Amino acid sequence: MKLRAEQLEAHLARTMAPVYVVSGDEPLLEAEAVDRIRAAARERGFTEREAFSAEAGFDWGRLAAAAGNRSLFGERKVLELRLPTGKPGEGGARELVRLAGRPDEDAVLVVRCPRLDAAAQRSRWYQALEHAGVAITVRPVERARLPEWIAARMRARGLEPGPEVVAFLAERVEGNLLAAAQEVEKLLLLHGPGRPDLETVTRAVTDSARFSVFDLVDGALEGNPARVARVLVGVRAEGTEPVLVLWALAREVRVLARLAYAIEAGATPARALAEQRVWDRRRPLVSRALRRHTVGAWRCLLRRCARIDRVIKGAETGDAWQELLQLVLAMAGGEPLEAPSGGPPSVPRLVRR
Repeated sequence: MKLRAEQLEAHLARTMAPVYVVSGDEPLLEAEAVDRIRAAARERGFTEREAFSAEAGFDWGRLAAAAGNRSLFGERKVLELRLPTGKPGEGGARELVRLAGRPDEDAVLVVRCPRLDAAAQRSRWYQALEHAGVAITVRPVERARLPEWIAARMRARGLEPGPEVVAFLAERVEGNLLAAAQEVEKLLLLHGPGRPDLETVTRAVTDSARFSVFDLVDGALEGNPARVARVLVGVRAEGTEPVLVLWALAREVRVLARLAYAIEAGATPARALAEQRVWDRRRPLVSRALRRHTVGAWRCLLRRCARIDRVIKGAETGDAWQELLQLVLAMAGGEPLEAPSGGPPSVPRLVRR
């Protein structure tokens, strides 16, 4: 049986399955899902816990022995198995299929793994575990839903946030749910239950935003110059190499230039997007960017990418990070900018023409 993470609590209030598979790429939500399963199992008398990690060379006989052996005093147990790669191998797959086929009423098996692709979810071992129990895929909270997630978490902890507080927190901890959870706990500790004001939150919260080059690309496509400038600062602060940033941006500019050319030549936007294999969920973003610039402008941006590549390689003079800043602002439709004289990129000053 498949469940969404938000359905888990209601399920555990009704029953306890013999097997749970928890997968996903958001560590906080994955850990909290497993914590809920542990707590529900403990309430039902599964007081013993054994944990295993199927690293290279793992002896699957240890898991089989733990599943088959009761302790001296007969406690029921939770068996937690971590699959760091999401691939148990042939021997592990056979053992998981065997355990799923003969679940032990005195044990709950919890398998934890990273996000699994469609092929892994069609594998025999995954299908056997899902059939025997519950499969939960934990998905990251999308940026648009982050304020809602933060508000719900604050209310669950006894805080009554106003919209300005939620918006401020969402901006500060964007992309980092663990930091968001920590900031909520900090506010509860410093302020106590109730309605914290924006000044209190501002003093208490640190900037824990976590960004990737993909956040930078999406911000540029959205057409939000202030956001892309801030994201670029975060990407650099996290030690990302400029060549990786350029790779992500140039790839998107190249696709947009092809799309703009195809549409100018007479193709419908839908056909052009399909031919360039743009994912359905990204099509609104890409379409918005296409309306922002002409085919000639996208070709100019592609030539700018080539120049930045030469700057990074030392073939031309210039500051690669300042060049990247100008590139993402141009992609986002920002006005001409006065570049800072030196140091790391910062939110630039708009120059009114």
